[in-house]
Amino acid sequence: MKVLVLGGCGFIGSHVVDALLAQGQSVRVFDRAPERFRPALRGVDYRLGNFSDRMALIDALSGVDAVVHLVSTTFPGTADLDPKTDVIDNLAGTISLLDCMGSLGLTRILFLSSGGTVYGIPDAVPIPETHPLRPISSYGIVKVAIENYLDMYRRTRGLSPIIIRASNPYGPRQGHRGVQGVITTFLSRVLADEQIEIWGDGSVVRDYLHVSDLASLCATAICSKQVGSYNAGSGAGTSINGVLAVLRQVTGKTINPVYKPGRALDVPRSVLDISKARQDFDWLPNADLKKGVAETWEWMRDCDSA
Repeated sequence: MKVLVLGGCGFIGSHVVDALLAQGQSVRVFDRAPERFRPALRGVDYRLGNFSDRMALIDALSGVDAVVHLVSTTFPGTADLDPKTDVIDNLAGTISLLDCMGSLGLTRILFLSSGGTVYGIPDAVPIPETHPLRPISSYGIVKVAIENYLDMYRRTRGLSPIIIRASNPYGPRQGHRGVQGVITTFLSRVLADEQIEIWGDGSVVRDYLHVSDLASLCATAICSKQVGSYNAGSGAGTSINGVLAVLRQVTGKTINPVYKPGRALDVPRSVLDISKARQDFDWLPNADLKKGVAETWEWMRDCDSA
């Protein structure tokens, strides 16, 4: 199978490319810039361009069998600042992608959604895929809208979509600019001897998933015949204070954070039920949090010394 990975030079995308190659798939990547942290991979067909460029997108789509859609121009913590851009870039951009796919007779697509934002404040934890979608942030609202359009195109135009609702991925090759990724953001501050700031009292619970585990699920799912939505998480929740405890163990550093007022966009507790992915794909995450954080810390130190 020849798979186009949109956003394949990014953090998650580069790991999905690795997972697809490991399965023996042929891979084409479409992204706006090359990978930051490693050179181009032998045997991968790289195409550079903007997601909004229809002709460049059609060229990248030509001749492939399936599409992995990982492109997002916003982050959960920043989308609320400019909802209009979130809608134009991500929702309208995805609809344009689906129309381009339709013009080429291409039906198979995997969309990376957000298990941490689409459900809103959950009625029950762990959260199953059947839970109502009640997002409380622009990021989650747009993700849900895209999911709904994927289902509409399935019903009306023969699209074959599979949706992966990822929790909070972390790991090597994740940027640490402070807008996404608690673990890498905190580790980068520890590495630079900078102060860690926490929104709220540190009791917010999240489901942290190593990126290699997410990538393996995406690679398996796109090559299957399954449709519908699947949660992708570790199956366990960890508070921000719990993450700090792991960071202290891994780095051996004294970490004394500054606690700031909580944010309205932060769901108090989010842990995903991953039994559906386990049943349909025989998938389970392999990396526990301490092991994954240690691997990420080692990668960051290597980058810092390079």
